[in-house]
Amino acid sequence: MSIKKNYSLEFNFHCSPQLLFQYLSTPSGLSEWFADDVNSRGEDFTFIWEDSEEYAKLLTKKNNESVKFMWVNDEEDYEKYFFEFLITVDEITKDVSLTVTDFSDDEELEESKMLWTNLVGDLKQVLGAV
Repeated sequence: MSIKKNYSLEFNFHCSPQLLFQYLSTPSGLSEWFADDVNSRGEDFTFIWEDSEEYAKLLTKKNNESVKFMWVNDEEDYEKYFFEFLITVDEITKDVSLTVTDFSDDEELEESKMLWTNLVGDLKQVLGAV
């Protein structure tokens, strides 16, 4: 059993925090950029990619600020790990940024960061916030 390490990536966005939040917190929004399809029943989310399904539980959701999910899987310590989207608006410049926090094994860290960078790039294109 390896211990995963937490890391965060920050991305700038040219859109409103309200619009960005919709794409981070709803099944229809997440299916536009994160997975091929997303279904939810209450706090339980199913993320579907081509021939695989992953399950996650919505841990917290603060309107226009943050969304935090925990993957539900067979790993014995899965409760320790989550992925989170945090929206920040600079008080002076009103610039909007998205911080993604996730966990990865050391040997997969660069690949994980690249995956998030590509996914957020897709999100920016969907939003027209490039």
